[in-house]
Amino acid sequence: MPPRPFPRSTQPLPIPELLPPALSVKRLAILGAHAPHRSEDAIARAARRLGLEATTFDVLRTHRRLGPLAGPLLQRRIERFAPDFILCTRHAWRLGLPRLAQLLRGRRSAFWFFDAISHEGVLELGQLCDVMYTTYANQRGLWQSRGVPLVRWLPQALDPDLETPAAQLRAEERCDASFIGSGQYPHRWSVLTAVAAACDLRIWGANWDGAPATLRIAGGPVVGPRFAEVVGASAVSLGANAVPAQDSEYASASDRMWKIFGCGGAYVGPWVEGIETMAEHRVHCRWYRTIEECVAEVQALLADPEERAAMAARGRAHALAHHTYDDRLRLLLADQEMPFAPPIVT
Repeated sequence: MPPRPFPRSTQPLPIPELLPPALSVKRLAILGAHAPHRSEDAIARAARRLGLEATTFDVLRTHRRLGPLAGPLLQRRIERFAPDFILCTRHAWRLGLPRLAQLLRGRRSAFWFFDAISHEGVLELGQLCDVMYTTYANQRGLWQSRGVPLVRWLPQALDPDLETPAAQLRAEERCDASFIGSGQYPHRWSVLTAVAAACDLRIWGANWDGAPATLRIAGGPVVGPRFAEVVGASAVSLGANAVPAQDSEYASASDRMWKIFGCGGAYVGPWVEGIETMAEHRVHCRWYRTIEECVAEVQALLADPEERAAMAARGRAHALAHHTYDDRLRLLLADQEMPFAPPIVT
């Protein structure tokens, strides 16, 4: 029996007409963590493509290396850079909130929070910066209720420089399906176990020691070009929520989806209400609501390689056209957010 159609609680929202960055923004400082595969680095590259001068300050690593000396050193470096806009991610709080407040004084600022669960310093950063952006749309009300004055929705996105199809694939890694992510979340084990029982599923990531023995752990974390190689060697690339709360989020998805789109993968991921605002079922990807639907969608794609390839191509083209970090940063610098239509209550 084919999966039942997805209900549409909202009409698909139009892709926003993106405004150019505010002309007053010339120098962007990004405070958080730095590595070639991290969102902070993708944002910096997007800023440079938009004509800004951008520097990422690795607060996390500097704090780990220098302890209490990190704050004064980073403050001097940031002041010398003389940004007119400071964008914080969650590790920026390690700079010290009083010192961070000094840096933000007289400058535009934003805090972009990427995670589904809270961490130390998140509330304080949301209160300190001019605006907090959350990647989970229905968390706007949550953070406002906790004392954040202004919260907007801005999902993560595709990095067009790094997230591209692999030039070469490893024959030994070819498989029916793959999942790339951490294994310390039992919530995702059931769906992965069911897919593994139906086809050749291989898993990549950290912390899978306690997972069911039936899951085939192919290797540790993969980032950058290795991520693209694993996606390219997999007929289908899976998404699976880490915690139950994500199942009821509105119009939200892990950045894994965008990475897979960029690398040319055929994505099958968990459906949540409003997700059609970002990608359409059976056009750009396949959504599932239940374990049985996930298995059925994977099997359908495995049986139809032409449609699988066509869907992956449509997904990549859609993400490149509308969902890059360039698109997101234009919105942020123009004091806008992704179009937001709340769920219809019946």
